Amino acid sequence: MDAHKEIDTRGLNCPLPILKAKKALADMASGEVLKVVSTDPGSMRDFQAFAKQTGNELLEQAQGSDEFVHYLRRR
Repeated sequence: MDAHKEIDTRGLNCPLPILKAKKALADMASGEVLKVVSTDPGSMRDFQAFAKQTGNELLEQAQGSDEFVHYLRRR
């Protein structure tokens, strides 16, 4: 999936990946896609809750061997 912006939150634990994503989304235009790469296993449920609370669309989540990738569309 193509993203307009990507942030690397590897090594950061909750709530830092969410906070960094929130800041990145604030600088983006409506409809743009943000890719977030994380190593925090809790980020899977955290980004689901974040999307529901903020109205941003969680397009996709993927889990690799030790990484979690999240795609969010700016509302």
